[in-house]
Amino acid sequence: MPEHGKKYEDAAKRYDRERFYQPAEALDVVKNMSNKKFDETVEVAFRLGVDPRKADQMLRGTVSLPSGTGKDVRVVVFAAGDAARDAEAAGADIVGSDELVDRIQKGFLDFDIAIATPDLMGQVGKLGRVLGPRGLMPNPKTGTVTPDVGRAVSEFKGGKVEYRTDRHGNVHVPIGKVSFEPDALLSNFGAVLDEINRAKPAAAKGRYIKGITTSSTMGPGVKITPDARIEPVH
Repeated sequence: MPEHGKKYEDAAKRYDRERFYQPAEALDVVKNMSNKKFDETVEVAFRLGVDPRKADQMLRGTVSLPSGTGKDVRVVVFAAGDAARDAEAAGADIVGSDELVDRIQKGFLDFDIAIATPDLMGQVGKLGRVLGPRGLMPNPKTGTVTPDVGRAVSEFKGGKVEYRTDRHGNVHVPIGKVSFEPDALLSNFGAVLDEINRAKPAAAKGRYIKGITTSSTMGPGVKITPDARIEPVH
């Protein structure tokens, strides 16, 4: 059996699969139960009272994490001319037009975000079958189809993340790494919670947030009280 430190042992004693925790304590348990072999991602999952089969109850958008993601986000941009130069200046990893479309058609998928100028969406549309299932297709709703590609690159490099409901009405959002300070994780969680509440579809009926769970990449799920408010635990 591997040796665990005191923090892990304390967290394991506090961890109860059935208990609902306040956000700060839940994140503390997740941090301290991490296996520490690598810097795991911390994720939060919302179970929502929506019917994602209905277009007016689907959630899709972006949220800026005030403490960043802790991840080096690889961004490709479909742009030409001045827009391409703006994207490069903002730190895009790869910028191109027809040749980038061709490269992705041939199997290149080593990136996290794809951004496009509106005039190139005709060509980018050919990649729907490749990018769509992976959640990488540029979309105006998430700010990834925009004439201001430089700004979009800066925002996604700086901690903006996309979210969307899956087919079961759940939304999964990364909120940082286990190495983050507790306050940094808590502020990111608060930003996501605010955004999920703000994005509530008018057509959603009954209880909206049915469940919230947080976990690290390899760790167990820790339940957060569904009517959570952000307040530090002393």
